[in-house]
Amino acid sequence: MKIANKIFIVFFILSGIIVTNAQDKMTLDLEQSIQLGLKNNSALHGSKMNMALYEAKLNEAKTYFLPTLNFNASYTRLSEIDPFEIITPFGKFNISPTFFNQYNFKLSLQQPVFTGFKLTSSKNIAEYYSMASKEDYTKAEKDLIFNIKNAYWNLFKANQMQKVIEENINQINSHLNDIKNLFDQGMATNNDVLKVQVQLADVTLKQIDITNAVQIATVALNNLIGIPLSTEVSISEQVVNDEIEMESLAVLMESAYKNRADLKSMNYKVEASNEGIDLAKSDWFPQIYISGNYYYSNPNQRILPSVDKFNGTWDVSLSLSLNLWNWGATNDRKTQAEMQYKQAQDYYSTLKDAVKLDITSSYLNLKKSEQKIIVAENSVKEAEENYRVTKDKFN
Repeated sequence: MKIANKIFIVFFILSGIIVTNAQDKMTLDLEQSIQLGLKNNSALHGSKMNMALYEAKLNEAKTYFLPTLNFNASYTRLSEIDPFEIITPFGKFNISPTFFNQYNFKLSLQQPVFTGFKLTSSKNIAEYYSMASKEDYTKAEKDLIFNIKNAYWNLFKANQMQKVIEENINQINSHLNDIKNLFDQGMATNNDVLKVQVQLADVTLKQIDITNAVQIATVALNNLIGIPLSTEVSISEQVVNDEIEMESLAVLMESAYKNRADLKSMNYKVEASNEGIDLAKSDWFPQIYISGNYYYSNPNQRILPSVDKFNGTWDVSLSLSLNLWNWGATNDRKTQAEMQYKQAQDYYSTLKDAVKLDITSSYLNLKKSEQKIIVAENSVKEAEENYRVTKDKFN
């Protein structure tokens, strides 16, 4: 029985190792990588939570337009005192009976009538920030997709470079064997052998660098898509050199100004800052509320003479309050709001300039890359021809 248990334990451990190793390797195409990132990336999840937060703030701001209903209840035990009595020739008269237990229930309803546009401004601010948070989420999502694509193709390039260097090492090793044979036959010098050995050493150093680059690129991709950093990722995508029909720089710029999520978000924040000015001004206006109360008490103070019994009464009131003088605090708040609005406008202008620079740089880099592709294709053809000639030389 003990032997059977040991065998089971060993089998269980080995099974866990096999499962762990299987989980440490993944083959991903680009779309799978993007979907994993959208699902697992913590920064994107944080942006989504921020969007939900501002949506809740908007819903809260809307509730302040509606009446509020409150309920209060209390019980009071009073010390015992003698009742207030009047003594006459005809006897004693109890003017105010004493009650040692008081029960009070109150239901209150309040509805804002006019708040100096405070509620409207608060709701508009919350709405603008809610829309800005949605654009922030859109930007975070697009940035994540871009970064995943960039990391994916960086890993692809590193893998391809690693293959090239490995092939180069194999070729140099083959060339080294050939040159050693020629040296043994007296057809090559020792210096020729040393040159090839130096080439092999240089390429071996490059192999070390590219192996490290592959590991770094893998970790960067794993981090973005939310999988363990130690996972070995195999790239299944292949490069397709499709020609891109490019619009003019002016058209691309106009499209960016219209569609960029970061610009939309900042524009909403500018509008929210403008609403903040109206919010600050609201204290210059009267605040008007209508309220009603229902009391159910024992004894009820409005019922005379007081009796030890529950009775219900109610009242309705219209209240107005106006801040007549606060040493200019309201004006200072308005000035602060105006400065924040101007700051937001400046931030928007700065962001717009940054977008212009970003689009221009990307456009020029794309044009440069197109030219480099043409040069690289010609270089590949020349290298293939040189390789053919060199190979024929040693055959």
